Amino acid sequence: MPATNPRELLLGSFRTAVAAADPALVLPPHLPAPPRRRTLVVGGGKAAASMAAAVDAHWPGVAPLSGLVVTRYQHGLPTRRIDVVEASHPLPDGRGEAAALRMLDMASQLGPDDLLLVLISGGGSSLLAAPVEGVTLKELRQVTKALLSAGATIHDINTVRKHLTRLSGGRLAQAMNGAQGLALIVSDVVGDDPTHIASGPCAPDPSTCADALERLQRFRIAPPAGVKQHLESCSGGAIADTPKPGDSCFARMENRIIANAHGSLLAAVHYFEQRGIEALLLSGCVSGDAQAVAHQHAALVRALSRRQPLALISGGETTVTLRPQHGRGGRNAEYLLALALALSGMPAWAIACDTDGIDGSEDNAGAIIGPDTLSRASERGLSAVDFLAGHDSHGFFSALGDLVVTGPTRTNVNDYRALLVGLD
Repeated sequence: MPATNPRELLLGSFRTAVAAADPALVLPPHLPAPPRRRTLVVGGGKAAASMAAAVDAHWPGVAPLSGLVVTRYQHGLPTRRIDVVEASHPLPDGRGEAAALRMLDMASQLGPDDLLLVLISGGGSSLLAAPVEGVTLKELRQVTKALLSAGATIHDINTVRKHLTRLSGGRLAQAMNGAQGLALIVSDVVGDDPTHIASGPCAPDPSTCADALERLQRFRIAPPAGVKQHLESCSGGAIADTPKPGDSCFARMENRIIANAHGSLLAAVHYFEQRGIEALLLSGCVSGDAQAVAHQHAALVRALSRRQPLALISGGETTVTLRPQHGRGGRNAEYLLALALALSGMPAWAIACDTDGIDGSEDNAGAIIGPDTLSRASERGLSAVDFLAGHDSHGFFSALGDLVVTGPTRTNVNDYRALLVGLD
């Protein structure tokens, strides 16, 4: 018989999904043999410190190793041979900018007998954000914030950022001066395309500055003067664009995915099956508006009407389009609040969390709902409808004690969602 505590089952499944993407587990098998000369480690993202620690622990002691990675504040770890810098996410700051410029300088000093080992994970776009010439950090922050508030997808956001920062869009590979390059990547984007993960510092960029301008126009964002001038000059050919597929700078560079959402979701499927609960992996590529996805999943639950326990598992990355006045809450909590309303009266439980431990920019990974969520809220005088309309899902679940708080997980394979039905 399956365990019947839905809350513990859901929390256990999330912990299992996160553990499956732990760099300490997934990275060491991908380490190459040391080169003839030295190895330089650079990189950025929410998993950068744990990835650097894994390299440091498993790299041969006699082989020359040094480097620098940048991660989010409070995500650092001690390492012996690789410097770890903490910086701001999701909006870039001066510490990330300075670290990115140092990396470019370090990479440019390599030679053909050296190895550039690049550690990339989600969050790297803002953590490695050194603006291109003519664009200020303030302008870059302004554009990033506007795109996030407009509900732009990560692909849209990175299409813009790749053309505004010095490492992204393949420019780190362009700077490595003929060295051998290997990028080990923990993927947090739907489709696992290296060009979109942390804005693809080591991957060819098929997009153009004209594409970046189009995205800003699509979301009705008026770019600051420096951004507008740079993108227009680049589109007109006055400034070089990012390196494209076929560029010689990628001849000795390999981009390799070492962890992604699919692996974590499969681990969760196995977790439920070991406990006697059938599990169905819906998709690891769910995107779109968080509330719309919640309504789709609620409709599926109502259509099933089954008595046997079943877990419906999905991953991906939804979006939230904010109003000018809004409360607190990430996309996972917003999904759950909309789901609770759509499932009103149904005996169903659900969890939705970001595997990095941060739902959007909040202090929680996500939240949990159950059949009694709305009734408990009503007893406390909380209107779920009003909280959802004000994009204040964090406040709603905080008042109920239903936030999931993990602290930094130091990995990032995007969102994890599990729905449980059919439990007594």
